[in-house]
Amino acid sequence: MAELLTQPYEGLPPLVSTPELFREMLTDLAAGSGPFAVDAERASGYRYSARAYLIQIKRNGGGLHLIDPIPFFPNGSLENELFAELNALLASDEVILHASTQDLPCLREVGLNPTTLFDTELAGRLIGAPRVGLGALVESFLDISLAKEHSAQDWSLRPLPEDWLNYAALDVELLIELRDKIEAVLIEQKKLEWARQEFAAILAAPPSQRRPDPWRRTSNVHKVKRRQQLAVVKSLWERRDEIAREVDTSPGRILSDAAISALALASESMKLSSRKELEKALRPIGLRARWFEYSPQWIEAITAALALPEDQCPPQKSKGDSLPPIKIWRDRFPEKYIPLSHARFNLALRAEELEMPVENLLTPELMRQICWRLPEPERVSEILEELGARPWQIAEASPILIAALGESEPLEIEEAADEPDSAEAGNTSPSS
Repeated sequence: MAELLTQPYEGLPPLVSTPELFREMLTDLAAGSGPFAVDAERASGYRYSARAYLIQIKRNGGGLHLIDPIPFFPNGSLENELFAELNALLASDEVILHASTQDLPCLREVGLNPTTLFDTELAGRLIGAPRVGLGALVESFLDISLAKEHSAQDWSLRPLPEDWLNYAALDVELLIELRDKIEAVLIEQKKLEWARQEFAAILAAPPSQRRPDPWRRTSNVHKVKRRQQLAVVKSLWERRDEIAREVDTSPGRILSDAAISALALASESMKLSSRKELEKALRPIGLRARWFEYSPQWIEAITAALALPEDQCPPQKSKGDSLPPIKIWRDRFPEKYIPLSHARFNLALRAEELEMPVENLLTPELMRQICWRLPEPERVSEILEELGARPWQIAEASPILIAALGESEPLEIEEAADEPDSAEAGNTSPSS
């Protein structure tokens, strides 16, 4: 049975919350050697911002440290010379993160910009680990079970309870040992260079761009059919976002997506010009007292949306440049479906041979782009590079895609569910 680890082996370190403690930490870390294990805790689901409310760092010979960044950035400041010194120290060696694309934005916000990366979650995918969560990988490779029961806490609260700090410390306690075990498998499978390309691409990726029409991702918006009701969804979503940003609270805590859709649907039969009418419209999904704290703003947003001429209301579908859904390719775009059917099947076969998820071999979006564009064979590698594929992916996928483009009949196989997008696959490309 795996050993259960409930706290760091050397006990919980003091919380670094003063300049004096920070300088002691810098001295300790500088005396250590090898890579830095790093993690961060945010208040997702509680706060609007994605800032780090706790940063954990460990280095062999340099100790384990927990940093409270809040005291070092008063009044919204984004610069601190102590964090600049820490950043210079981190640049001296590799930084190990688990699921790095989640933590890099908040680390960069406080001035921490790793120059060399090892992502244990992504590396786990590349070696074909069946489960790539930190706890699962630690148990699989080190035969140690981590006590992990505080993942969804509000890390913006102060003071932070000791059991929360123990949970956070365990995120880096064994990360260096895990990294070494996974690297050994990467070497054995001849995938270390592939992993290095992936890690470098993550560091080089520009900040994520906000999606066009983000309000269209509101839950249950597919039930809203009329343009006037869509205008209500858009108006409520945008007003909620303004309020959430101003008070630094997760939007869903101010007004849920389900409430926005319910109000939009009710706007056809109800005036929604008073709190009482809002409550009546929302009663079927269950009422939350906080929703009505901003009742005047919701009423104003709904009224403004309903006053719009229909030609100024948003269309049912976005005018974005995304490709049509795959389910209609066979009937409406058969010349593009032919290579798609072969590419999907043979990329999946190659991924199985390589013992990795197919979306890490090549993201579904890049496969679809090639099949949609129907390029000349000699341009396939060039287009993949333009779209952000890594050299190793281009080398593996190009022959399969070129062969698929040469097919004249579709491959008759059972239709699978649509592929996950690249972000869910942990394979974020510079172009995403």
